[in-house]
Amino acid sequence: METKPFMSLESTILPMGWFLKPQCSLAPPPQRGRSGEACSCFTGMCHLHHPRISTGNTQRHLHIPSPSSPSWQTPHLGRHLYQINSSGQVTSSPLSSPTSHRGMHPSLLNPSSMGPSGSLHSPISTLSSPMNGLGSPFSVINSPMGPHSMSSPGMGYGPSVSPQMSQFLCLKNIRTFLKVCHDKFGLRNSELFDPFDLFDVRDFGKVISALSRISHHSIVQIKGVRPFPSEDTALNEDDVYRSLEELADEHDVGEDDIYDCVPCEDDGDDIYEDIIKVEVRQPMKMGMTEDDKRNCCLVEIQETEAKYYKTLEDIEKNYMIPLKQVLSPQDMGAIFVNLEDVIKVHFALLRAIDLNMVSGGNGLGKIFIDFKERLLIYGQYCSHMETAQKTLDELITTREDVKMKVEECTMKVQEGKFKLQDLLVVPMQRVLKYHLLLKELVSHSTDRPDRQQLKEALEAMQDLAMYINEVKRDNETLKKISEFQNSIENLQVKLEEYGRPKIDGELKVSSIVNRTKQDRYIFLFDKVVIVCKRKGYCYELKEIIELQSYKMSDDPMNNRDVKKWSYGFYLIHLQGKQGFQFFCKTEDTKRKWMEQFEMAMSNIKPEKATANQHIFQMHTFEKNTNCRACKMLLRGIFYQGYYCSRCGTGAHKECLECITICKINPLDADLGLPSSGPKMVAVRNYHGTPVPPGKTPLSFQTGDFIELLKGEPDTTWWEGKLIQTQKSGFFPNNCVKPCLDPKPLFQSFPSRQPSRETDYYGYPWFAGNMERTQADNLLKSHSSGTYLIRERTAEAERFAISIKFNEEVKHIKVIEKDSWIHITEAKKFESLLELVEYYQSHSLKESFKLLDTTLRYPYKSKERGPASRASTRSPVFTPRVVSTAVARYNFAARDMRELSLREGDIVKIYSKIGGDQGWWKGEANDRIGWFPSTYVDEEGVQ
Repeated sequence: METKPFMSLESTILPMGWFLKPQCSLAPPPQRGRSGEACSCFTGMCHLHHPRISTGNTQRHLHIPSPSSPSWQTPHLGRHLYQINSSGQVTSSPLSSPTSHRGMHPSLLNPSSMGPSGSLHSPISTLSSPMNGLGSPFSVINSPMGPHSMSSPGMGYGPSVSPQMSQFLCLKNIRTFLKVCHDKFGLRNSELFDPFDLFDVRDFGKVISALSRISHHSIVQIKGVRPFPSEDTALNEDDVYRSLEELADEHDVGEDDIYDCVPCEDDGDDIYEDIIKVEVRQPMKMGMTEDDKRNCCLVEIQETEAKYYKTLEDIEKNYMIPLKQVLSPQDMGAIFVNLEDVIKVHFALLRAIDLNMVSGGNGLGKIFIDFKERLLIYGQYCSHMETAQKTLDELITTREDVKMKVEECTMKVQEGKFKLQDLLVVPMQRVLKYHLLLKELVSHSTDRPDRQQLKEALEAMQDLAMYINEVKRDNETLKKISEFQNSIENLQVKLEEYGRPKIDGELKVSSIVNRTKQDRYIFLFDKVVIVCKRKGYCYELKEIIELQSYKMSDDPMNNRDVKKWSYGFYLIHLQGKQGFQFFCKTEDTKRKWMEQFEMAMSNIKPEKATANQHIFQMHTFEKNTNCRACKMLLRGIFYQGYYCSRCGTGAHKECLECITICKINPLDADLGLPSSGPKMVAVRNYHGTPVPPGKTPLSFQTGDFIELLKGEPDTTWWEGKLIQTQKSGFFPNNCVKPCLDPKPLFQSFPSRQPSRETDYYGYPWFAGNMERTQADNLLKSHSSGTYLIRERTAEAERFAISIKFNEEVKHIKVIEKDSWIHITEAKKFESLLELVEYYQSHSLKESFKLLDTTLRYPYKSKERGPASRASTRSPVFTPRVVSTAVARYNFAARDMRELSLREGDIVKIYSKIGGDQGWWKGEANDRIGWFPSTYVDEEGVQ
């Protein structure tokens, strides 16, 4: 779907009638499948509940404590969603119970549609929902795909961009809503609110006032809706409204687990069942033998495939061929994508199934295994399906000849029972049925000789389904990245080269040298931090921080400070160069940002990156590639997995340690580089500015190593390859110098000389020049674990650690020798910063047996432990355990809402909703998250 600053809206949904109550209890939000009435109050900021949001196939709800004003306690406002189409027409639908709607069939969702948060938020829907996500007390925009649209939710901000983790998307969505209020309802700018009035909840009374004006509008009144309030009310007189901004700071509205949802009525699955239905289908009855049940499964696979192929033929014969008369090749490609190729694949697949059934259905599993590769084309189709529907709707709306031709074609397919928009969804639904059909077949093939082959076919189709979903989500992610790219001025590099976006928002930033806090807008990607200055609705690039060269460290010193923007953490340069400190508004926000930084660094520097002599790096594979260890697909379209720069092996993150030993000797392979050009070392940072004329820039930082591919002494621009990432491009020749010592090339990072020029005064533990007795007097009144690093005067060893332990102050010399720094020969570091960071989490007893303490409290900080991380459990309720399972394989989480597993882990399963799409929710190792259901064996289940 093409996204623009303000999208043309197919339909808009406004929750006009709210059933207001004096106070919302902090009860858990209604769960999917739970019957009964749900509280639907709407006024303040409860953060544990949500407004009812229509996003494609789901509804969500937000509950907020209502003000005490009696005029707001009336239950007579009704409960309706009002749908306003682009022509200003309004239709309404009642909101009874959130669970009163018929549940959506799981097969409507693509494999990872049940995200790690458990919510169903389509990247299309969330982008289209101006207030869905962080800081959003209600939502208003429905997916522009029509009533039969597919919900294709992402799994959160890591693999798919979610407004809950993106201030950029939240504000864009709010601005879209405001544009609708202005253009469709005629509200003047003075009657609307500023986007930050809602995002920061700083003037919520003005938000309610705008909604009240809409409730009085003739478009709404013509439906007989009672406007609100019924009498003049001073919206900001109540303390609840005045304190909402403080409440929002105290309770992080961006927590993902609270974005629960309930299924919304959808007849898309009815369409599929009607089209692919089998004329004679015997239900499995009591007394049937396993062979009888198996035969039923085989017949269903064959007959539904035949029916599906006939549907594809109908689309080709009755739509594709006739529409070529009125549509351009570009429009045909946009609507039907690669459907011609899909039809050819299924012609061959149906023929293979028919031939196999003649011999009794033995060997059916091999057919699906063999066709897995050919079915990968569904990734392209499913990724563009929503755009196809939107393009078709736009053409029908704007061109009368297309409208008439489509209506003519529709009457030729089952007498006009289904529209083309409906039929375009069927291929996606079908390809996601195969693993369900095979799963049923496997369950009734217990004693069959081909059972193992069928299980392999089942895993192949599950892998296919997950691959399709990842391709779809990656396409959606790239669209969001493009939006980021277009909003940042002076950005000369392609953001997609930096991996997937993790989180973005406003923070305060200071360098370690310059302690001045500056307001900055941060975009965090897997590889870099993009530091910008906000300029209206755009951003000015200030800095690109490459995470490969940094470590993160907590700063607990101000965590008890009641002031805003006092919750900080550091990025510390591994070579002791300039670092950065980031300040967050609340402790919850800090926790969230630190978690995303940790995940980003884990992605680019995985723990097992050098296992078995490999050098694995996050990599974009141009062709479909299978993991060398597990043989499953590396899923998606960019940065799908990890690539060994020595031997060319590809692997999942969780499979890195399982790959056999690297076949190429690093001393002979020169890091796997095929060429042997001169090696250069960067002497200054270069991030693409100035831009090489007509060429792609190669970004790097001081100290990076580059292989020179082409360059003459008298030319300004040289071409080279960055050894660390294998990326090529052009750069100014004055940014590098010849590398005379090749040995650092074989290390993960070049050897670093401890710099005597490094400025440590910005760190809360650095005391500067201080005598031993001064340190004793300073620390003796502090708690045990308080420490400082001081410079020793006129001593051979420059630094010393002074730490209060029990009732004494201990002093430890810091040794600098042979480019290393340490307090004991057994553990050496490359910088003082690394040493301090290590002993902040490791006891000093490793070096001194009687000193069993970590470096707990920097002497400049308030005496408290490091900021405790918020539990991943909900503070409101404990999930019910539905069963337990044992992990079959390792799984490495790519996002904070996924759950990492190690083979043999015991997993408590909390939810199987979405299990048919490959994901369950559970707990292992004191963390809760989503994991692939095929990676575990459920206990007690054969």
